[in-house]
Amino acid sequence: MAKSFDVIVVGSGAGGGTLAQKLVAHGKSVLMLERGEHLPREAENWDPTSVFIKHRYRTQEKWYDKHGHAFVPNTHYWVGGNTSFYGAALMRMRGRDFTEVKHAGGVSPAWPISLTDLAPYYAEAERLWQVHGARGEDPTESGDEPPYAYPPVKHDPGVAALKGHWESLEWRPFSLPLGVKLDEAHPLTSACIKCKTCGGYPCLLKAKCDARTLAIEPLLELPNFTLLTGRKVLRLETNASGKSVTEVVCSTTQGEERWSGDIVVLAAGAANTAVIMLGSANAAHPNGLANRSDQVGRNYMFHNSTAIVSLTLQREAVVFPKTLGVNDFYWGDPKGGYDLPMGHVQLLEYMSGQTLEGEIENWLPPALVPDALSQAAAERMLSMLIISEDLPQPENRVRLNTDGRISLDYTFGNLEGHNRLVDIVKDSLAGFVDHAHPISQHHFQLDSPLPLYGTAHQCGTVRFGGDSATSVLDRDCKAHDLDNLYVVDTSFFASANAVNPTLTTVANALRVADLLVDRLG
Repeated sequence: MAKSFDVIVVGSGAGGGTLAQKLVAHGKSVLMLERGEHLPREAENWDPTSVFIKHRYRTQEKWYDKHGHAFVPNTHYWVGGNTSFYGAALMRMRGRDFTEVKHAGGVSPAWPISLTDLAPYYAEAERLWQVHGARGEDPTESGDEPPYAYPPVKHDPGVAALKGHWESLEWRPFSLPLGVKLDEAHPLTSACIKCKTCGGYPCLLKAKCDARTLAIEPLLELPNFTLLTGRKVLRLETNASGKSVTEVVCSTTQGEERWSGDIVVLAAGAANTAVIMLGSANAAHPNGLANRSDQVGRNYMFHNSTAIVSLTLQREAVVFPKTLGVNDFYWGDPKGGYDLPMGHVQLLEYMSGQTLEGEIENWLPPALVPDALSQAAAERMLSMLIISEDLPQPENRVRLNTDGRISLDYTFGNLEGHNRLVDIVKDSLAGFVDHAHPISQHHFQLDSPLPLYGTAHQCGTVRFGGDSATSVLDRDCKAHDLDNLYVVDTSFFASANAVNPTLTTVANALRVADLLVDRLG
């Protein structure tokens, strides 16, 4: 095996997998180092007890909060990263998201690029990840986006009823853009079968559009791509001047390995990319690699998110509910009275009784919840997620302790607009009843903010910008202080906006891949 490559990519998720796919297509030699292994295809992929109660696929490593309390992050280390477990919602950032925006809790900074820069790559990403959607429904669209190549996923009856209810309130719910290999016109040959085990599960049919199935597996037999699993990158070493990365050092079951490439790209996730850079301190970079600005690890964001579970006595006719979104309140209340951003609403995946038990296990152990009770609740509920922007704060940071432990110092903020939106959605659900069946009008909601251990949508720890004093990367996602180090996971985000980050990560990786192709010639 070659010991030197054109590009070494650390991490195989949405950013790393997409970048490698495009570079390999242009003939570049790529080595991908992944700490996890290939995700097994097994019956447990679809077993809610295995996935949500036994946590068969989730990491067991411990991180520590600002008080020193240990927690297990809800993250997964496998080929394809967390995308094998995501809910497949693939949305573009809005044009205004790229600009400086005032919030109740502070200011969301501008990005060094605009929607115009990323628009062609969004279109490429939507084709590549087979996004199903409908243009013209979302009130926050620019209006000049190209049509989706795939039609929107049809709503189940219960979701269609909720859509009609929200429309009666003069809301404009839209078809949530989803990355699934679905052909509803030909169900017998469709890869996706719209099952109850999508978000949170790895897809046994490989019908979910993720980095594992779309980016990595098609490369495995190509001569210019090498994937090495079980390689946890520990640090990057540089030349004496500190201007270039010379070796990538990783641990394996056989001991330490070193690899070299012309260009090194980190895509290990917002927390772990920062940890690698902090752990790469040397004489030229005493505070961590590329950390002259003291921003590596800082500005950790992961969205202000609240899950709302709406329960009725009548069973809901829903199997695949995650097909509906609401953006009417993205920039404020359209009826007036509040002109600051509030956020985005999307329906969540189907929750079985075991899924529900797993979600509440931190305050009620599953052993104390009868399966019949949890399953009865699952058959009578619709779940939705309220997502609002988390603003970058330097004191919200990932730290690497001297003993190698990862600490995540975080304080929730910018909650005013989020809490308003939660109340608006809860109020709207109070009228969502079937008046033809009076018993179904007995209705209530449960809501719960996503806790720190959720770690979903994490971003911002190695942000890009035009000023090397306040950012780690330049607008091309290259480290200001090194000539051959790039980052393409969500670490580069300058702000979190209020939509799922995967499509933006894919689009930006395609953009950076083009830059690297030009650079490598």
